[in-house]
Amino acid sequence: MTKNGRRGMTDEVALRSNPHLFLSAGEASGDHYGAQIIHALRRELPDATFSGLGGREMEQAGQHRVVRAEDVAHMGITEVLRHAPYIYSQYRKLIRAIRQEKPAAAVLIDFPDVNFRLARELKRQNIPVIWFVSPQLWAWKRRRLRWVQQRVAKMLVIFPFEEAFYRNRKVAAEFVGHPLAELPLPTIPREAYAAHNNLDPAKDWIALLPGSRWREIEANLPTMVEMACRHPRPCEYILPVASTIDRARLADFVAGWITHYPGANPAIPLPYIHLVADAREALQHARASVVASGTATVQAALIGNPFVVVYRVSALTFKLAKNLVWYPPEIPADVDRDGNLPIAMVNLIAGRRIVPELLQSRFNPDELSSALEPLLADTPTRRRQIADLAAVRKKLTTDGPSSVDRVCQAVLASMQGVLPDGPAARGAVTSALRAVVAFAVLLPLAGTGIPRPSGQHVFGSPHLKVMVLRLNG
Repeated sequence: MTKNGRRGMTDEVALRSNPHLFLSAGEASGDHYGAQIIHALRRELPDATFSGLGGREMEQAGQHRVVRAEDVAHMGITEVLRHAPYIYSQYRKLIRAIRQEKPAAAVLIDFPDVNFRLARELKRQNIPVIWFVSPQLWAWKRRRLRWVQQRVAKMLVIFPFEEAFYRNRKVAAEFVGHPLAELPLPTIPREAYAAHNNLDPAKDWIALLPGSRWREIEANLPTMVEMACRHPRPCEYILPVASTIDRARLADFVAGWITHYPGANPAIPLPYIHLVADAREALQHARASVVASGTATVQAALIGNPFVVVYRVSALTFKLAKNLVWYPPEIPADVDRDGNLPIAMVNLIAGRRIVPELLQSRFNPDELSSALEPLLADTPTRRRQIADLAAVRKKLTTDGPSSVDRVCQAVLASMQGVLPDGPAARGAVTSALRAVVAFAVLLPLAGTGIPRPSGQHVFGSPHLKVMVLRLNG
């Protein structure tokens, strides 16, 4: 109770039997996590209602979608600029919904360009914010750290180095494990998988994962197909079809490149590329894989499938990001022969390069074939990478409740007015003073959040939703 006898917000929340909760996720992986969170919260709060920004999975789980995720998720600088007016109109719809519904708590999942602005409004309305799947502030836009300090009650991170990064900067953060690490390995036998997908079980299979968006497929798949055509092997290729991709269109695209790739040689037998449904099953049974930087690299690491990371972005995105993205001391990293730091999340988690990365002009059929070759035979390179991937998997797991259950626990605690350990528990005045002091001190450092180390530039980083790549995790 307040001094005048009126109930404070947390008192009102504690009395609600049917709380309303706001969730926001703008990517496919976030939509999947959001649906799991809704199911977990329903077990604890059967009469709760949900609204916000989400995809089809969240809608099926029970969320009223004020804005559809598929209408606002755009990749790349030019795409965002072109769609900016529409994205802003959808953002205003979400703000109106927050003001009208006044949810008891909010869960924001990644998608920082929208969610940071939603967090500002939620903070104004005194609605506690739980953030799941951290924006990659350790890679770029570190000036946004003050927004986290001011607006987020608890940051729940899925990569181990992120906890140290945030805590060293006075943010209440907790590593909850990676949701993908909690999944059991696929159990379908190799023979059954081969029969189901018309594969030859006597041959090795190489998985090709070019990305889950059509723009990524157009940028990455032709080089993969050309590698398969120019460097024939006694193997077959498996190409998982993401749920966001039309299977027939992809089949036509592959067929066109196989028969008409640049410099096609009729004397070279054409490779067999089989379209399959499930990426995790493909990674489980493939001898090795070629994986575009993104969530699939984490999937490959967790399954233990040796792989090569590839990616290609526009020249503009590359040029801008090369000067904008760099890593803090919590992420040890070495530069490659082109002066770039690693971008594959598995290499960042390991703290060293355990999988090869081919980016931009390095991503070509010849270099790709050379990088893939030692992963196919029983070589020291293959055995070493398998051992390194097992170590990464161990780092991504935690004991105790699942990551989604920990999100649920944080939401329930915030609704009861139990603030998490860290700066969010020390009062609005302290947080505001810290933000003002930090901003004044760091402004001469171009708003980066910490002193800029020499030579710590990198062309790109995984999961940068707007600037460079997709990762998430």
